[in-house]
Amino acid sequence: MKAPSPFWALWGWPIVLAVLTATGLVSALVSDTWGDWWAWCALGLPTLVMGWHAWPRKRSRSQDAPR
Repeated sequence: MKAPSPFWALWGWPIVLAVLTATGLVSALVSDTWGDWWAWCALGLPTLVMGWHAWPRKRSRSQDAPR
């Protein structure tokens, strides 16, 4: 099996979230009914991902030890 390229390892998920956001924005502007639902999902998912990564985490004991 071929190893993933460094480009996709670094930029894969940000590109996926950007495409999802762009389709959500376009759908919110030009669609009704199903487009409104898609816009909510497509714009909500990146927001949840950002919130998940911004949430403060507890420090582990190994990080609290002086060096």
